[in-house]
Amino acid sequence: MSATPTLNDEIDRLIAAGALFVGNHSGGKDSQAMLVRLLERVPAAQMIVVHASLGEMEWPGAMELARDQAAAAGLPFIVAHATKSLLEMVERRFESRPEVPSWPSASTRQCTSDLKRGPIQREVRRYAKANGYKVIVNCLGLRAQESPGRAKRAPFRRNERDSNSVNTWYEWLPIHDLSAPEVFSIIEQAGQKPHYAYAEGNDRLSCVFCIMANKRDLKNGRKLRPELFDKYVAMEKLTGYTMHMSRIPLVDLVA
Repeated sequence: MSATPTLNDEIDRLIAAGALFVGNHSGGKDSQAMLVRLLERVPAAQMIVVHASLGEMEWPGAMELARDQAAAAGLPFIVAHATKSLLEMVERRFESRPEVPSWPSASTRQCTSDLKRGPIQREVRRYAKANGYKVIVNCLGLRAQESPGRAKRAPFRRNERDSNSVNTWYEWLPIHDLSAPEVFSIIEQAGQKPHYAYAEGNDRLSCVFCIMANKRDLKNGRKLRPELFDKYVAMEKLTGYTMHMSRIPLVDLVA
């Protein structure tokens, strides 16, 4: 009886098959450490880096960090743009269905599906078609330590939802088993620096004001992006719904 293939065996098989490895890069520490790890394992000729631009909603410098890390490694860098911003999505939802909460939640994360995953898939499919790739390995910097939901995710799986008659998709979480200190250590050992928001005390980095952010992250956002904070507060007042999953208004959370 043959042995069950290990994760390393699967990755070796996909590399040998000429698969395209896609490094999703938010500009955050986990994406940065993941790309360092990917470059140790996967030939650069089979890699691209994709960043989902969130416009003014994301931390300044996040896209540039992802771009510069990709450039230093000689990797193609693609920016995926959504057709709407987060606040536009919230306003449209309120206008069409005012009876339901207008903001994304932990269970219905339209911000991820509409503003990140969808645009990234579109750009990756376009790149794969233009360059003759049939097999895609979508690499995400998700860690088990972050949440019970992420702890349950398989470090590697075939993505049946995104696979079709043209492309076969896999999902790989290269740093799923790492702790936050280990992530920062990988970045330091690579001679790189993480985004400046971490030095301000941030735990997360994507949207400046995330539905799952802790109070410290939100306070940092208000301090460094006061004009954006005012827009979020105004949208809460317009819709009558709160942005944060705690259902506490932003002004109270950062008080």
